[in-house]
Amino acid sequence: MFTIISIMAAGIAVGYALRRLSFLQRVNKSIPPTIWLLLLTLGVSVGSNPLILSNLGRFGWQAALLAVAGLAGSMLAAQAVYRLFFRKKD
Repeated sequence: MFTIISIMAAGIAVGYALRRLSFLQRVNKSIPPTIWLLLLTLGVSVGSNPLILSNLGRFGWQAALLAVAGLAGSMLAAQAVYRLFFRKKD
């Protein structure tokens, strides 16, 4: 986990240092397809793993519950951040 956070922090630092370069402005357009490709790769990896597939019925409801709870928490947090920082005062 520390490795992942370190890589992300390094990417933030590099992005901040190079933010004025024009080619980095076009990176935003490539982010959604890259995420889709990563999700597809993850799905292929899960689908090809017999251990995961054989235990899907056993752990599937727990995974669904965690996904729904994570989504709900993210939506509530995003709404709170929007109201606190981005809402225009009339």
